[in-house]
Amino acid sequence: MDKHALAILIPIIALSIPVVAIVFSGWQKVARIRLEDARIRAGSLDGSAAAELTSLREEPGEVRRELAEVHERLDFAERLLTQARETERLPHEGR
Repeated sequence: MDKHALAILIPIIALSIPVVAIVFSGWQKVARIRLEDARIRAGSLDGSAAAELTSLREEPGEVRRELAEVHERLDFAERLLTQARETERLPHEGR
C-alpha cells in the first residue's frame, strides 16, 4: 500500500469509528423503544415500568395546571401594572 494512501486512510478510519459508534447507539435506542412499545401493547410490563408509564401519562396534566396557574399570576401582575400606570396618568387633586 502506498504511504500517501495510508496517510489518508488513517484519519478516515479514525473519524469513522465515532460515527459508527453513534449510529450503533442510535439503533440500540430505537430498538429499545420499539421493544418497550411492543411490551406496552402486549400488556406485559413489570411494576416499575408500569408505574413510570403512569407517571408519564399524568405529567402533561400537571404541566397544564402549572401553566394555568402561571398564566393567572401573569394576568394579575399585568392588571397591577396597568392600574399603577393609570393612577400615574390621572391628574392629582389639589394641583
